[in-house]
Amino acid sequence: MPSTGRGAALAAVAALAIAGCTTPGNGGGTERAAASSRHTYPETPYASTYRPYPGVPTALTGATVYDGAGGRIDHGTVLFADGKVVGIGGPDLAIPAGYTRIDGTGKFVTPGVIDIHSHLGDYPSPGVDAHSDGNEATDPTTPEVWAEHSVWPQDPGFSRALANGGVTALQILPGSANLMGGRSVTLKNVPSRTVQGMKFPGAPYGLKMACGENPKRVYGGKGRMPSTRMGNFAVNRQTWAAARKWADGNRAERDFANETLAGVLDGDILIQNHCYRADEMALVIDMAREFGYKVTAFHHAVEAYKIADLLRENGICSAVWADWYGFKMESYDGIPENAALLHNAGACVVIHSDDANGIQRLNQEAAKAQAAGRRMSITIPDEQVIGWITLNAARAMGIDTLTGSLAAGKMADLVLWNGNPLSVYSRPEKVWVDGALLFDAFDPQRRPVSDFELGQPGEGDVK
Repeated sequence: MPSTGRGAALAAVAALAIAGCTTPGNGGGTERAAASSRHTYPETPYASTYRPYPGVPTALTGATVYDGAGGRIDHGTVLFADGKVVGIGGPDLAIPAGYTRIDGTGKFVTPGVIDIHSHLGDYPSPGVDAHSDGNEATDPTTPEVWAEHSVWPQDPGFSRALANGGVTALQILPGSANLMGGRSVTLKNVPSRTVQGMKFPGAPYGLKMACGENPKRVYGGKGRMPSTRMGNFAVNRQTWAAARKWADGNRAERDFANETLAGVLDGDILIQNHCYRADEMALVIDMAREFGYKVTAFHHAVEAYKIADLLRENGICSAVWADWYGFKMESYDGIPENAALLHNAGACVVIHSDDANGIQRLNQEAAKAQAAGRRMSITIPDEQVIGWITLNAARAMGIDTLTGSLAAGKMADLVLWNGNPLSVYSRPEKVWVDGALLFDAFDPQRRPVSDFELGQPGEGDVK
């Protein structure tokens, strides 16, 4: 929680617009649309240059398949080729000629794991001051900064998340020192020399916001506003009021902060809001209604269980931990049953990491939250729990039409687990990103390591 080539690519991935996003803005209007048309600058000046790594047509057979959307297929078959899922079904699903067959008997297949809340690259390993690039803690509102401009692609955390956690996509957020911390960026978890080479094509930006203790402590500690929760809201409201005035006027004059805020008001940039307490989440929902934008997800949200119905009615996801609580006053009412209670109320649940180690075991975190629910007689099937770390995360990031579940036409982001992924004893055996095998536990050439892992047993010259 900081506030605190592998060869030529098969094909270019087109920059796809996210249509029918689950979290559209509600502040659009003809006046702002006309103003938007007066833009004289590129909408995406730092475009994705991501290209999939090469893959081969593959058939995974015999495994238990959790499709990410709540479905389960025993002795299932998953077909993928040219970077896309071709088909999913039972043992009778026809396998075209030329497909490489992988026997998954006794194993499990899921979509690639997605972490909605990560700071990899912005707070990379090793964790030294020189690498602390996630918080522009010089002003309480900094919507003009972009997380991607701090991402270091060589962070060994990326390969660890792939190999140990099956993470194929992740959202990199600024830290939570500021009320408005800046734009997030969604990445494909692939090796690249540049952050543009990792940028998920077609993914919308997010705006990281924060409630509560962090902003008032950081800026109150500097003898400036905000120093209280009411100060937090006052600064937010004044900033939104100014942004709306700019958005309804002539946007031809560059203003990086207001460009981001206008994107939120137009529904193009999604709000990802760090917030712990239920009362503050309710107030933020009112503030969003006042200025005509929508909150996509509350992050951490340790008290979300108290307002599960309100979150459900407003279509807001809760990105939560399994059991982190009590490390500051606003987290004291966190309970392990949070995710289960939200799910049981019909609200959207996402399990997130916010941690370079936690991202390597989001499957185990989801299992812990599932077990906490079971202890209070809320039984949630495994195939639904998998959605907490796949499709629900994709929905809250605006990429669910492209990834997050195993369905024909979606990106072939998959994990083959050596056992039930909700078991502490299970690990990824193979991980594909857009149909390219990027991790294989049995192939030293596909076990990504960094300079920080060299010299470990089994690597280099060390036996």
